[in-house]
Amino acid sequence: MIQGSGRCHYHPERTGLGICVECRRVICRECTTQFEGINRCASCLGKRLQALEGPAERREWSVGNVMLALIGAAVVYGFVLLFAQVASEL
Repeated sequence: MIQGSGRCHYHPERTGLGICVECRRVICRECTTQFEGINRCASCLGKRLQALEGPAERREWSVGNVMLALIGAAVVYGFVLLFAQVASEL
């Protein structure tokens, strides 16, 4: 599709109604979505909504995570005991 032809980028058989402010493509009535008072195509709207959601939520602790934490704590405790024993022999 030739940009600026007045035809929808996604539906070349349809007349363009507006221009997406993000990608600057001509879009038809079906493709136009107003969000925050601004015309965006579905692709750019999806990207915008993802950006507004922010970082993903933290996951809950699983059994594997708990086991890994306990093993890590046991290893650290073992090294502390080992260094305490070596220090007492000196």
